[in-house]
Amino acid sequence: MILDLETAKKTAELLLQINAIKLNPKNPFTWASGWKSPIYCDNRLILSHPQIRVYVREQMVKQINKLYAKPDIIAGVATGAIGIGMLVADLMNLPFIYVRPDSKKHGRKNQVEGQYNSGQNVVVIEDLISTGNSSLIAVNALREAGLIVKGMLSIFTYGFEISYDNFKNNDVELHTLSSYDMLLEQALSTNYINDSDFKTLKKWKKDPENW
Repeated sequence: MILDLETAKKTAELLLQINAIKLNPKNPFTWASGWKSPIYCDNRLILSHPQIRVYVREQMVKQINKLYAKPDIIAGVATGAIGIGMLVADLMNLPFIYVRPDSKKHGRKNQVEGQYNSGQNVVVIEDLISTGNSSLIAVNALREAGLIVKGMLSIFTYGFEISYDNFKNNDVELHTLSSYDMLLEQALSTNYINDSDFKTLKKWKKDPENW
């Protein structure tokens, strides 16, 4: 769920500006899942742009304060959300932890890295939501560690129906700064894409697995 339309528009504009979002419907990318996609999103590029990372950090903190007051801990999903999650935790003067996709194979074999106590409230920071599966692995790891997940805040979501179903079925509240639909509107209004590309990109979202 997008909480603020102006923030969604501005975030989409900034992602396009730094080429964190690449749209190429004529020569699609291949995701790790094997899906063919006309879009590739790398929000880690935000960290290389001081003014933009400050904007994203401040918007995330604003939304967290509005939704959850002040949690005990901020958690980032590895690896894409470690950087922005740490920036959010720093601005809120809160402890930071992060969650690996699975447990380490050596040492203490942790999946959740950092110091925490069972029963503490945590807000999870994510950079990108597609199906939501990897994000929910992190949520489940935090819950198994005894933490209370208040919700998740992401920079960007593709807005697939499967992701909404996955979060609902796992009882996780998800909010995002911007979305695929907002990105397309912004890309069209700034002539980043033309009308034909816009229609192709809208069609892809309806059935990305078989596109």
